[in-house]
Amino acid sequence: MDFWLLILANIVATSIVITSILTIGYIYFLKPYLNSKVEQLLQAADGVEERVAAGVKRGVSESLKEIPEAAAKDSTRQFLRFGSELFENGLSSFLGSVDDLARKDSTRRNAPGSDTA
Repeated sequence: MDFWLLILANIVATSIVITSILTIGYIYFLKPYLNSKVEQLLQAADGVEERVAAGVKRGVSESLKEIPEAAAKDSTRQFLRFGSELFENGLSSFLGSVDDLARKDSTRRNAPGSDTA
């Protein structure tokens, strides 16, 4: 038998043995271990959503109980006042009127360092 044929036979035999050992190790040891870990994670994740939702509900209800009534009424009144002004005057109450824009433009032109002639 030639030397190169002997080397080739050793390479083939070694690759077959290593591949079979890795395959057996994966199928009988690693895969079941990973499957059990994934199951544990899925079971833990199932309870997390319910606990988070319950915690948020409890936290919101406690914070609403602790807010003084006067603060809630004042903020509601301010919100309603702003909404009614916005509804009555349109967006100009929020963004400003045309006169306000013209006034801002003229102050920019008269400001020192402006490039207008």
